[in-house]
Amino acid sequence: MVATVGSVIEMIVFAILAVLSIVFSLFVVTAKDVVRAAIALVTTMFLIAAMYILLNAQFLGVVQVLVYIGAVGVLILFAVMLTKKEFGADAE
Repeated sequence: MVATVGSVIEMIVFAILAVLSIVFSLFVVTAKDVVRAAIALVTTMFLIAAMYILLNAQFLGVVQVLVYIGAVGVLILFAVMLTKKEFGADAE
């Protein structure tokens, strides 16, 4: 099986998305600020949706964006914003 230029570019883009999603997911776990962790989580979900679309699973990519980013991500961000407790560097 001969790899075409398009398939090589698709593999490179997939590898870049995979590495970025690992980096952002590690930042979600290690971040001290809750807001930055939530934003990194939403970014990770976007990267996962892009990987689904690259794998020709467009329905899963759209569901990822609508359900997880649209509902869960916004819910987490609003919950963080509406809490009265000071988080991160502001609490010092």
